[in-house]
Amino acid sequence: MNRPDRDRLLAEVAEVEGWMSPAQGRRLWDAAAAVRRWGTIVEIGSYRGKSAVVLASAADPTVRVIAVDPHAGNDRGPRQIHGAAGEGQADHEAFLANLARFDVGDRVEHVRRFSSAAWAEVLDDESGPIDVLYIDGAHRFGPARDDLVRWGAAIRPGGTMLVHDAYSSVGVTLALMTTTVLGARFRYGGRDGSLTRYRRRDLTLAERPGNALRQLLPLGWFARNLVVKALLVVHLGRLARLLGHDGETWPY
Repeated sequence: MNRPDRDRLLAEVAEVEGWMSPAQGRRLWDAAAAVRRWGTIVEIGSYRGKSAVVLASAADPTVRVIAVDPHAGNDRGPRQIHGAAGEGQADHEAFLANLARFDVGDRVEHVRRFSSAAWAEVLDDESGPIDVLYIDGAHRFGPARDDLVRWGAAIRPGGTMLVHDAYSSVGVTLALMTTTVLGARFRYGGRDGSLTRYRRRDLTLAERPGNALRQLLPLGWFARNLVVKALLVVHLGRLARLLGHDGETWPY
């Protein structure tokens, strides 16, 4: 399989329903393209396949690409924590159709389970450590923290973790505050909007304060996003524009 042109693929995949900025798409592409042969990429939270298409298109054909999403109708997107099974099935069908449309249907292993239940199936005795972990699952504090702790522990030294809706979702941000900010296993590498990136590396005692501080600096942007969301809820998008937001989409 020949790897498609990155920018052309990202322009085409922009039509797929989902939340991913061009900069975030490039970040996912570059992370997947850097995975060594026979490596492993895991995505938690696929929705309708936008990010899965990018990851599978960029990765070497020998790389295992696993998408974990129950497509149960819940946690589908902004303000959609609870949903119906019919909505989940529609997402599932759209997910498969989009994979087929971009010719990566045979490249993505879909595990239709909640991430908390998919652990044993994805990381069996024959599986190696994760090279790239992309977390965009349930945004509530408990599930988000569980994904960071449980799945993050399976990333190989030097591997990459990407977390979507950081400093945008309250649950995800609090989960990061209680794990990576206080922890010593992930070096913060910055963010593209709400997509934060980390490198799995044990930090020395001297490195930890600076690593924590760099993760605390975007809290001002987080506060701005909370205000934007409140304005959108009460239909005051025009005021949100004064904060640099487009006044329509949920900040991501």
